[in-house]
Amino acid sequence: MKILIAGATGLIGKELVRQCHEAKMVVHYLTTRKEKIEQRPNYKGFYWNPSAGEIDQEAFEGVSVIINLAGASVSERWTRSYKIKILESRIMTAAVLFDSLKNIKHQVTHYISASGISIYPSSKQKHYSEDSTTVSDSFLGKVTVEWEAAADRFSELNIAVAKVRIGIVLAKNGGALPQIVKPIAMRVGSALGDGQQWQSWIHIEDIAGIFLFILNHKLSGVFNGVAPSPVTNEKMTKAIATHLKKRLWMPKVPAFALKLLLGEMGSLALESQLVGAQKIEAEGYLFHYVNFEKAIDDLL
Repeated sequence: MKILIAGATGLIGKELVRQCHEAKMVVHYLTTRKEKIEQRPNYKGFYWNPSAGEIDQEAFEGVSVIINLAGASVSERWTRSYKIKILESRIMTAAVLFDSLKNIKHQVTHYISASGISIYPSSKQKHYSEDSTTVSDSFLGKVTVEWEAAADRFSELNIAVAKVRIGIVLAKNGGALPQIVKPIAMRVGSALGDGQQWQSWIHIEDIAGIFLFILNHKLSGVFNGVAPSPVTNEKMTKAIATHLKKRLWMPKVPAFALKLLLGEMGSLALESQLVGAQKIEAEGYLFHYVNFEKAIDDLL
């Protein structure tokens, strides 16, 4: 099988490529940097410039599945211009792929898009499944609605569409975990806000595994990309401190202090989404890392 990945050089993309190669798949990938283009038998790069609507059409040759993981990081300061970049980096990449497929002969039958659990409103009580219809009115909530709408357009081309709402991805060398671990390792870590906000996390191997599972089983619709056992921010902090054998002595960081320091981006640390993974489990996906402590033991 030959697949095309946008965002293959990112955190999730690298692990997904590894798993695809393990499964003997050929990967085409898109990059905005020509120096990152490689030409190996099972890994071929192609240039694109989504903001200019440019893409090397040869990227689609022989491809049956597209996985779109592209999008600017949300962990940089949310200036007005950067917020536009967060949105456009998701919408424009999908638009370039859609417009290309609309105008060429191709073999693509399946489009799998990244999405985010930020679509769910912040709540410390409500449990969210894929059937939940309430949508957050936060900045990232609105971005995610448009992100998923851009993915849904592919159904107009008779292409099956799947969307994976990704939680907090835990990995050794990127994503949220190193930022969480650093102050704890320096003995100045503490819970954020009241610490009772839910953190729906997932191990890097499992989120890549879910994308691959959806591909292999030709699934469509919305799936939550989270582990089955969310934890509160306070429990997450204590579990990491226990693993590192560090004592937590600092008081909790007040919500107002985070908002002063980070501005609107402070919502990333303070919002609470208790999200379930029952749908992907019902389809037969078996998680490698169900418990947060086991994930931490592996990654740290």
